[in-house]
Order: sequence, then C-alpha cells, then structure tokens
Amino acid sequence: MTYIAIYILGAYLTGAIPFGLLIPKLYGTADIRKIGSGNVGATNVYRACGASGALIVTLLDIAKGAIPVLLAGLLYKESLPVALEYLRLTVGFAAILGHIFSPYLKFKGGKGVNTALGVFLMLIPIPTMIALLSFIIVVSVTRYVSLGSIIAAGVLFAVVAIMYYGDLGTMHQVYVPTGLAIFLLIVLTHHANLRRLLSGEENRFSFKRSGEKELSGNG
Repeated sequence: MTYIAIYILGAYLTGAIPFGLLIPKLYGTADIRKIGSGNVGATNVYRACGASGALIVTLLDIAKGAIPVLLAGLLYKESLPVALEYLRLTVGFAAILGHIFSPYLKFKGGKGVNTALGVFLMLIPIPTMIALLSFIIVVSVTRYVSLGSIIAAGVLFAVVAIMYYGDLGTMHQVYVPTGLAIFLLIVLTHHANLRRLLSGEENRFSFKRSGEKELSGNG
C-alpha cells in the first residue's frame, strides 16, 4: 500500500513539471508568465515561441498524463481488474491536479486540458478521441481554444454516459461521475475565459505571434 501511495505522489509530482515554463527558456523566453495571458499552457507558449515550442509543450503535457497511467497498468497488472481501474484513474487524476496545482509554481499551473487528454487516452480512448474531434471542430470554426476545451470536456462526459447507460461496449460505471468531475474541473480552470466568452471579450486564437493583440487567451 505504501508503494502505491508513493507512486500516486510520483504521478502528482510528474504532472506538476511545468514544461510550459521550462521549454520557452530554451527559446530565449525567461518567464512565459510575463507574456500574453501569463499562462504556462501551450497556447501561450505558441505566442512566445511559435509552433515548434507549442508542439513540444503539448506533447510533453500529454505524456506526463499518459505515462503514469500506462506504467500503473504495467506495474500493478496482477491486481484485480476493478482495483487496477481505480488505481489507474487515481494516478491519472493525481497527474492532472499536479499540472493545475504545481508545487514548483507555488501551487499554480496550467488548465489541465492536455494532461487530461493524455490520461483519458489511456483510460477511455474512444470517448476521448470523440471529445478531441469536437475540440478540433469547435476551435476550427470559432477559433476559441477555451470554448473548444470546455465543449470537449462536456462531450467526453456525454459520450461516457451514453456508452454506459446505453450498454454500448464495456464502459465502467466509475467513468460517469469521473466524466462529470473532469468537465466541472475544466470549467473551473477556465472560469475567467468563460466570463470573457459570455461578455464577448475573449480573444480568438490567431497564428500571429506575441506582441499583437492576444493578451488573455486560453493557454
């Protein structure tokens, strides 16, 4: 039991690694928090470092959610299936919370979207891919990354609920409240963006770099 607790703590500390702060330093940006929205997410990294920096941060943020869940499945594969499912889910949430409340950043951090993507790709890949597709469509049409993130989280919850209550596949019942929890968490981390969306003040994603008009986006 002690080893499991240590592993969960390790997942939290791994999820807390602020790649969105570290990678820009390699591009000559001393502190990404002083640029654009001030967030350490990939969207803000794009403003400062361009597509390559944003892509690296995106992949690393996804990986720090996916890898702990994947390793938990391998290290504790002898556990009972139900216990293993709960362990992988707990590990995943630890990584997400680490990203949002990073001890390396005085318990501040990103908004958890990419890390959650990595976690749920490992746990429930089909609903997650559907949610990702909805994100791509919404952002392509509206250019609001924040709106795409919130809608994608809602779609994830809806698909999980439909699959479970419609007896489509073998969806574990724990993912219904989990889907709702992740939706509420994403809404919470995007509360400022949501207020700006409702007031018409949210900035749209642009392929322009920092220094122009984007000062308060999603990333």
